[in-house]
Amino acid sequence: MSEHTPAPPPGQDPSGLGPETGPSLVERYGIAQRTGGVLAPLLTVVLAFVVGGLVVLVTTGKNPLTTYEAIFNGSGLNWLFPWVTGDDRLTASFNFQQTLLVVTPLILTGLAVAFAFRCGMFNIGGQGQYLVGAIFAVWIGSSLDGLPPLAHVLLAVVVATVAGFVWAGVAGFLKATVGAHEVISTIMLNWVAIYVGQYLFSLGGPLQNDEQPEIPISNDVVPGARLPVFWGDPDFQGLSIGIFVALAALVVYWIVLNRTTLGYGVKAVGFNPEAARYGGISVPRNYFLAMAISGAFAGLAGSLDILGWQFGLAQNDILVSQVGFIGIAVALLGRNTAIGVGLSALLFAGLVTGTSTRNLDPEIFQPELASNLTLLIQGLVVLFVGADVIVLTVLSRLRRRRTVPA
Repeated sequence: MSEHTPAPPPGQDPSGLGPETGPSLVERYGIAQRTGGVLAPLLTVVLAFVVGGLVVLVTTGKNPLTTYEAIFNGSGLNWLFPWVTGDDRLTASFNFQQTLLVVTPLILTGLAVAFAFRCGMFNIGGQGQYLVGAIFAVWIGSSLDGLPPLAHVLLAVVVATVAGFVWAGVAGFLKATVGAHEVISTIMLNWVAIYVGQYLFSLGGPLQNDEQPEIPISNDVVPGARLPVFWGDPDFQGLSIGIFVALAALVVYWIVLNRTTLGYGVKAVGFNPEAARYGGISVPRNYFLAMAISGAFAGLAGSLDILGWQFGLAQNDILVSQVGFIGIAVALLGRNTAIGVGLSALLFAGLVTGTSTRNLDPEIFQPELASNLTLLIQGLVVLFVGADVIVLTVLSRLRRRRTVPA
């Protein structure tokens, strides 16, 4: 711009091409999330525990700090401290095994939600996809007794994973072809999976136990189809190699999203479907693949639970299981990142194990209220994750105050 050129009026960019247009609200929120780093989710968790502690104090009169200490020890996380020895270490070892058993499916159902999120979809159907994987795993695992153990395990895992892929793929296909909203279709598919599962294991159902016709439960997975246990007692819910499969899934998730053309297309569609379509990326294809791959993660979770420690599926299990729904909170708190999902899965699994009735002394906290405390903290975490804008705004203002000279 020469010295004789008049300065542009306020609100117009120096190029003279038109008015300045700053980033949109969604873009600003995305920038704030990235700059917030790990601090925002940590504050989210802290706020949830603070409010949960206040509820404990007001409603029960118990000391929240003592309660949280008991939950922490009950989760077995104190096993990580070398100064815990003797009988306390033995107890912590068992509790930590139980926590990691819960971590395994939570990682995978969290990834099932996170992968769809990256493509701009909200997968509410993780629970149904998990159940479908569990049903196929128990069916394959309790039959074909003559197969070699390795082949039997691999067959059950692969079939369950493919079943989850297909089940979620239905919702992805409907989204891609007729624009059916994935929230509605996945919720309906959840109920289809629940009702089908109840029928299969009901009295006289196709997969009901052969030796106990009076109990609505499946046949047990044969010994050759069970995952090897590397820590703990194989006959008493020892920790199987399924945890390594879940950790490997975190690595696969990161690689697919950040190092493959599939991941690039999924993220591009998630950022802006119209821009992705203009750039030559097939939006319907990515909708289908993102949802189907999400279902594969959840189906894999169901197989690892069945083959790793449950070894059977009862009609009542179909209704009471909440693994897929907790996976939504895991993905939200983990910001849909591999590391975040892993850490938030550990947090929620620790809450589940630490609040079990066997781990809480009635003088510290009523064991019969323990499950309610878990749900309370989970709900608060989701609530404060939804209020991320508030947390990030506070962080931004604190940073500005530090940078303003006195």
